[in-house]
Amino acid sequence: MSDDRMRGDKLLCEIFKSARKEGMYLYVDKRQGLDEVPEALLEHFGKPISAMTLILTPEKSLGRAQAGDVMAAIREKGYYLQMPPAKEDYLLDLYRTPTAALY
Repeated sequence: MSDDRMRGDKLLCEIFKSARKEGMYLYVDKRQGLDEVPEALLEHFGKPISAMTLILTPEKSLGRAQAGDVMAAIREKGYYLQMPPAKEDYLLDLYRTPTAALY
């Protein structure tokens, strides 16, 4: 990405959620859209559903990622993929849930 607008300390970012995988999000430059995202990734991701648009700065607080890392990935690759959180707590809940006895 050689666009001079991409070099500043702000980035207009659009975030898409996956139609296939809960908790999976794709961050892209709003002006570029999904043009830079590899086709294979889009096939795995499913139909992108626009979740929000925001202005990213390195200091911006994000839930599960560092804004500076997200901005760097978008500038280098054209996108940032946020994977769902590990399901460890969910698996522990399954373990603790009583199951019907098999007779």
